[in-house]
Amino acid sequence: MNIPAQQNDFRRKIKTREQLRDAIGPRPRAQTVIMCHGTFDLVHPGHIRHLMYAKDHADLLVASLTSDAHINKANFRPFVPQDLRAMNLAALECVDYVIIDENATPIENLKFIQPDFFAKGYEYSAEGIHPRTREEMAAIESYGGELLFTPGDLVLSSSAIIETTPPNLATEKLLALLRSEGLNFEDLKSALAKLRDVKVHVIGDTIVDSYTYCTLIGGTAKTPTFSVKHEREVNFPGGAAVVAKHLRRAGAEVVFSTVLGDDALKDFVLADLEANGIECHAAIDPTRPTTQKNAFITNGYRMLKVDKLDNRPISEHTVDALKAELAKHAVDAVVFSDFRHGIFNKVTIPQLAAAAPRGAIRVADSQVANRWGNILEFQNFDLITPNEREARFALGDQDSTIRPLALDLYKRAGCKLLILKLGERGIITYRAPDPEVRSFFTVDSFADKVVDPVGAGDALLSYATLSIVATKSNVIGSILGALAAAVACEHDGNNPVAPEQVLAKLDALEKRSRFE
Repeated sequence: MNIPAQQNDFRRKIKTREQLRDAIGPRPRAQTVIMCHGTFDLVHPGHIRHLMYAKDHADLLVASLTSDAHINKANFRPFVPQDLRAMNLAALECVDYVIIDENATPIENLKFIQPDFFAKGYEYSAEGIHPRTREEMAAIESYGGELLFTPGDLVLSSSAIIETTPPNLATEKLLALLRSEGLNFEDLKSALAKLRDVKVHVIGDTIVDSYTYCTLIGGTAKTPTFSVKHEREVNFPGGAAVVAKHLRRAGAEVVFSTVLGDDALKDFVLADLEANGIECHAAIDPTRPTTQKNAFITNGYRMLKVDKLDNRPISEHTVDALKAELAKHAVDAVVFSDFRHGIFNKVTIPQLAAAAPRGAIRVADSQVANRWGNILEFQNFDLITPNEREARFALGDQDSTIRPLALDLYKRAGCKLLILKLGERGIITYRAPDPEVRSFFTVDSFADKVVDPVGAGDALLSYATLSIVATKSNVIGSILGALAAAVACEHDGNNPVAPEQVLAKLDALEKRSRFE
């Protein structure tokens, strides 16, 4: 039997509160209405029994869920974003309507919608009536409604389920985000093709990432010292240099300004960048080495890391040279790639930022690692992309849950867009809200198997920047950035991510979304 599209589309049940009031009409009604309210982060058997019991006591069941903005009870919550939570409820046959409550409590909507009954779970009455429940009861009784408690023979916790075995909902969350923003997979694919020929100037600290592979011979008898045989050494231009390479590999025209020592590693970096089609303007400082971070690896284990570096601030003469290079090149975006190895500090950042050409978007990433650096020194930028540790360092906040932490950083940085990297949990993006969009959204990690997470943030920064320039969409930028980060995680070494690899990820996600 063919089911009409309108009947088969359960999303039609999701209403604004105004649409809902029009649909059910004013009291007294021909059909009685009962409302349930909750987070419904993961819909579990306890929720189903609660909803079914409520449905048995009225003609129409309204499921009201707390919006993402008002869920603060645990870190990384909600696990499921509000649009997907609404769809999960709407897909249930017993549910007639779904609304997303944009208020902190259901009281305002109870007064506005005036359901005949309001159902609460048994746990709300087992230890006596909670003061908040008394407020809800007063609101219901004010217009003649009635509060019902559902039986408590099965009580489960969404948070307990999530903490024990968090399900992988990355594809489902992506679909919900795309649908809510009026986007689809074709929009993401066409955006990839638009990254070519965007003009970008990268300025920042070059790091040569070295991997020295060894074979373990044994330990010495007198001291606890490992003895290894040197097999080979592999070098990768890293730090800001690999950001430039990511951008170039994605198709951008890239100018790169940096500071190098007068040594063999300088020659290696310059030759590599030239071979990759990157226009490099390096200030050569013979008093400092080219920064190198060398990891010694035996049988797949990193035994030791040896760094060659000098973190002294660069000279005023070098600052002036970098400012001149920034002002000279007409570009669409300037990326400040900060690893705190001398170029950036609270004195040089305002000077260099002011030298960026007018009209270019300004992007900053400050990877402080074990050094003193602060993303908040990049004020009023168009995009910043710190990770959670860097955000907590900048704010001096080790206690807040992620969403309040991100909001605080977003406000204090004065940025237009914040993409906060959360490692295996993906990203959260904060943007300026308007009547048409929410102030934040999340994107889960798309990495299927993490081989080497080093450099994933550089890939995200690069693809997000290009996408935002090319499409003006912070959602597309966040998604393509997250996909590029996933590709980088799945390969060993700090290598630039190709658009074809991101497209392959997209194709796999699209296929998965269609249950193929």
